[in-house]
Amino acid sequence: MRVTSKEPQVRGLPVELTSFVGRRHEIAEVKRLLTGSRLVTLAGAGGVGKTRLALRVAADVRRAFHDGVCLVELATLNGPELLAQAVTESLGITDLSTRTPLQVLTEHLRDKQLLLVLDNCEHLLSGCALIADALVRAAPGLRILATSRQALGVAGEQTMVVPPLPLPNADHPLEQSDAVRLFAERAGAVLPGFAITGDNQEAVARICRSLDGVPLAIELAAARLRVISVEQLLARLEDRFTLLSAGSRVVLPRQRTLRALIDWSYALCGEQEQTVWARLSVFSGSLDLEAAEHVCSGDGIDVEEIVDLVTGLVEKSILMREEHGTTVRYRLLETIRQYGRDRLRESGEQDNLRRRHRDWYQDLALSAQRDWFGPEQVAWYARLRTEHDNLRTALDYCLAVPGQEESGLVIATALRFYWIAANSPHEGRSWLERLLAVDARPTLMRASALCLQARLAVLQSDFAVAAGLLEECRELTGEFGDLSLTGTVSYVAGLNALLQRDSAEALRLLTEAVEYGRAADDQICVVNALIYLAVVRSLAGRSAQATEVFEQCLAICEPRRENWFRSYVLWAYGIEVWREGDTRRAVEMERQSLRLKQPFDDRLGVALCVEVLARMYCDDGDAERAALLLGAAERMWRSFGGPLFGYLVSGHDACQEAARQVLGRKRFDGLSRKGMELAPAEALEYAMREETPEGEPARRPSALTRREMEIAQLVARGMSNREIAATLVIAQRTAEGHVEHILSKLGFTSRVQIAAWVSGLDPLADEDPSGGSP
Repeated sequence: MRVTSKEPQVRGLPVELTSFVGRRHEIAEVKRLLTGSRLVTLAGAGGVGKTRLALRVAADVRRAFHDGVCLVELATLNGPELLAQAVTESLGITDLSTRTPLQVLTEHLRDKQLLLVLDNCEHLLSGCALIADALVRAAPGLRILATSRQALGVAGEQTMVVPPLPLPNADHPLEQSDAVRLFAERAGAVLPGFAITGDNQEAVARICRSLDGVPLAIELAAARLRVISVEQLLARLEDRFTLLSAGSRVVLPRQRTLRALIDWSYALCGEQEQTVWARLSVFSGSLDLEAAEHVCSGDGIDVEEIVDLVTGLVEKSILMREEHGTTVRYRLLETIRQYGRDRLRESGEQDNLRRRHRDWYQDLALSAQRDWFGPEQVAWYARLRTEHDNLRTALDYCLAVPGQEESGLVIATALRFYWIAANSPHEGRSWLERLLAVDARPTLMRASALCLQARLAVLQSDFAVAAGLLEECRELTGEFGDLSLTGTVSYVAGLNALLQRDSAEALRLLTEAVEYGRAADDQICVVNALIYLAVVRSLAGRSAQATEVFEQCLAICEPRRENWFRSYVLWAYGIEVWREGDTRRAVEMERQSLRLKQPFDDRLGVALCVEVLARMYCDDGDAERAALLLGAAERMWRSFGGPLFGYLVSGHDACQEAARQVLGRKRFDGLSRKGMELAPAEALEYAMREETPEGEPARRPSALTRREMEIAQLVARGMSNREIAATLVIAQRTAEGHVEHILSKLGFTSRVQIAAWVSGLDPLADEDPSGGSP
């Protein structure tokens, strides 16, 4: 396979929804500092434009870094515990080992040439300093660009204080002032046709001077032109600052300026809008209207009134509106959120609102758990991914408030499949460990949490720890006589035995799990246990029994139209079919498994399928393809930091040796290295590709171009048009146009239909039969 050069990867950089004004000198200075220092911190007060400057620099220099740039947004983290985990997630690192996230990070970045942008470090200053110091020491090709209200205090750090925008003066005539340009552009966005004229230029200049050139303050002020004139705006600002000047003398002038603007924005809101603004501050990241209605209503505000109040806050530029999948979500800028939290604290409603926020996300997690084994599974996964920050905030509340630990265990255990599907076993175990440590009561909930903790430990090959957790769990479960949990404990113990190649013990425990699951009518427990019971039968050479059990699994899963369990059934069943000599059917089963996995971030499952496909191709005489896929699988296993599933090791070694004998050591090693150089998406595409006798990919007709197929797959992963645009480095309008074309071509009316179509799609259908470009 020919590997082509790629654009450096861009992770997390958002599409600029508004124009970027000025900062030419600052951009050049940051670039200069990055050439001479491994860590550069942009410091300054809130609202001065640190984040926009960092993002613009990152976008400009991305081609200078072979491994691209990555943005890590830290504002939604409430404490340092998940800081390293947040960085690994932003980098797309999957790791199933028991190493700490910081160890995983340093190993992953050791040979990378990459720019890491750490945004909003001020509330995690010590943690950010520790991570930044460790990473720059371990990775010579790494550069870190941080934004913070103060320097991190790390050796070798270069700090640049971000100044306000230049104001009109003798050196900067009004038409050349960046502050005035920003005001004019933002004013034009809310008042089409607005222009600076001889009549209003002096008032605009005075507005910008009174705002000290602080970008956020200018944007908030310009938004007021929806309802008042420039002259009225100036008069009201001067009144506001006259009052402010009699206030605290210890607050820096620019901080007073921004505070005055936000105070004024708050005063311009109606009483109910002010209340909703404060209540919305309990959310982290973004939220949807349904969440706002449930959390922010009550105590004088009816549920039906929330939509109009949210609309009012959007119109006043307090809430940012974002398209996300088929819904609209809302976000508070961090400075605005902090202001709202201050108002909420003063109102005495903070404890009540935090509890209501927790209750809403607890209900959400429980609903996802209830509906997971059904046709809404993919939609629930996408929704949980979107709400990850809010779920963390809910769990933080349960740890911070005495007496709420059991609710935390309820949320963490309800997310049992999410932790796995989202490749977050580290995080799941971290929450469970902390919650179990503060709530040692011998409850059924504790037993359930211990069982999940053990399951996640098994997936990380932490077998001894899993065994200890299971022992405590069995003791508790025996006291309560819960058949479903007893069956799940037996399933986890059986999987633990199987992965350590103890087939006899695995057979006993998995058989027991099926019996308990059926007695409790717990179909998830039954399917989980049956999959690996069939594997045990297959390993023992009992093909007929294995096939019968696999068919039982499919008979349970297929009517439910779910993806997750069916993908694992097909993966394991395909191995058995291959052993029986039907390679063509087995390969198609593995491909179908991969299609079902695409909506999730199931990199472990993908690695398992790629590994098996390599063996099938080798057995079918395609040693070159097998060698390349073995290399790709090796890279995946290394990225996990974990070994192969124990019972797969001998087959892996046999395939490797067979391919090496056919190709010769030099050719095999070269292809294997090529495979290790493939990104996961490239390896997946190559594994799924059918080959013609000439070795070229087979073409099949499709309604969609290659670019449209790429975008359809991102839609299926729950991405908004904005996120698609950021991922593919295209304009948001271009992404919107592609999505509209996809809907039209396929005759669909919603993004959910696109996701369902992709989940059952022939992966070779992304070729444009006309040969046209996307």
